[in-house]
Amino acid sequence: MNAPKSALLTEDNMSLFVDYYQLTMGQADFDVHNEAVITANYYVRSIPQGQYLIAAGLEQVIHYILNLHFTDATLDWLAQRGDLRTDYLTSLKNFHFEGSIFAVPEGTPVFPNEPIINVTGRSRDVQLLETYLLCVMNFQTLIATKASRIVQSAQGRPVFDFGARRAHGRDAGILAARASFIGGVSGTSLVLAGHYFDIPYVGTMAHKFISERLTELDAFRDYAKAFPNSTILLIDTYDTIQGARNACIVAKEMKARGAQLRAVRLDSGDIMALSKDVRRILDAEGLDYVQIIASHELDEFQIGTMLENCAPLDSFGVGTRLATGANFNSLTGEGGPSALGGVYKLVESNNRPVGKQSLDEPSKATIPGRKQIYRITDANGYYVSDCVTHWDELNAEGKPLLIPIIQNGELVYNFPSLHEIQAQTALELEKVPDSHKRLTGATPYLVTLDPVVA
Repeated sequence: MNAPKSALLTEDNMSLFVDYYQLTMGQADFDVHNEAVITANYYVRSIPQGQYLIAAGLEQVIHYILNLHFTDATLDWLAQRGDLRTDYLTSLKNFHFEGSIFAVPEGTPVFPNEPIINVTGRSRDVQLLETYLLCVMNFQTLIATKASRIVQSAQGRPVFDFGARRAHGRDAGILAARASFIGGVSGTSLVLAGHYFDIPYVGTMAHKFISERLTELDAFRDYAKAFPNSTILLIDTYDTIQGARNACIVAKEMKARGAQLRAVRLDSGDIMALSKDVRRILDAEGLDYVQIIASHELDEFQIGTMLENCAPLDSFGVGTRLATGANFNSLTGEGGPSALGGVYKLVESNNRPVGKQSLDEPSKATIPGRKQIYRITDANGYYVSDCVTHWDELNAEGKPLLIPIIQNGELVYNFPSLHEIQAQTALELEKVPDSHKRLTGATPYLVTLDPVVA
C-alpha cells in the first residue's frame, strides 16, 4: 500500500520547480558551450484591475535562488526519466547562482512595462529561475495589490485575511496571508502565517460551535466564559436579529463579571441592512462599545458601497476574493481571470540589447536592454511620473528604484521584516495620487521611456 504524500515543496526538491523546457534548453546550451551572460527582466505588461501594482514576493524568490541545488537523488531521477544526458546533469551537481539581481523592494508601487527585477548571469542559469520567479512574484504581487485596494475601500477600518480555505493550494494560502499583510491588512485567520511570518492572527467562532449546542444563547455563554477579554459572537446562525438580542444578554452578563463583549460578526444576508438593525439593538441596550464585524463574499466594491451608505461596520474579514485576487467587479460582474500576467524575458546577451518582436502579436514585443526605473516626485514627495532608461543612462530628476539584492552570487541586501515592509508600503501608497488609486475610473500613471530605450 502506498503511503499518502504531503506534496509540500522542500529545499531538496525545489530544483524541479521548473518547466521542462528550461532543462532541455540548458542541455542544448551545454552542448554548444554557450557561456553567454544575459539579463532577463521581470515585468507586467498590463494590470488586470486598477492602475497600479504592489511588488511582492522578492524574499521568497531570493531564498529560492540562494538555496537552489540539485541533489544526487534528483539528478538520478532526471537521468532515468527524460532526454537529459549525464554530462549536463553532472554540471548541475554543484549549481550555484553566480550572477547579480537588482530589484525594486517589496511594497513598492509599480506600473506596466517597468522592470521590477533584473536578473543577470549565465544564460542557462538565468533561465532555470523563470518558473519559480513568475509563480511567486505574479501571485504575491496580485494579492498584495488586491489587499491594498480592499484596505483603501475600508477607509481606515481594519481588514483581516480570511482566505486560506479558498486559496489555490496550501502554499497559496500562506503566501496570500503574507502578501495581504504587505498590502495593508491587519491580520489573518491562518495560524501558520502568524507562526512563520509574525502576522497577527485572529478568529471568532464557526456556526458549528453554535449548532452543536441546544440553544444559541448556550453557545454564546460558553464562548464568553472561555474568552472573557476577546469575545466575538457570530450572530447569524439562525436569525441575525435574534442573535443580536442574545448577544445583548450575554454582553450584560459579561459586564456583571467585569468582562466585556468585544464584537458581533455578520456573515450572511443583507449585511448593509442588518448592520444598521444590529447597531440599533446594541445601542438601545447601552452597548455602543460593541463593534460589528462583517464577512461573507466581501471585496473592495462591496465594502466601499456599504460604507458609502453609512453601514455601521467597524472591521471586515475578507476571504475568497482576497486570497484568489479576484479580478472582477462584484457590483457589475465585469472582469477576467484571477491571475497576473507577469513575464520574464531576455533583454540583453553579452552586453548586446536583444528583444522579441512578434509580428503575429505585437503586444508581446519586448523592449531590449537591461533597464532602470527613475521615479520623479514633486516638492511634497508625491509621485509625478516614472522614466524607464537603459541601465547606464542617468536621470538627474528621479530616484532609481532597482537596488542590488545579489551581486556576483552573494546576498548584499538586508531584508526588512514583514512589519517594516507593510509600513513602507503604506507610506509609498500615500505618495500615489488618488486619481491613480480609484476603484473605478482610475487614470493611468505616466511612465515614459528614455529615447535611447525606445
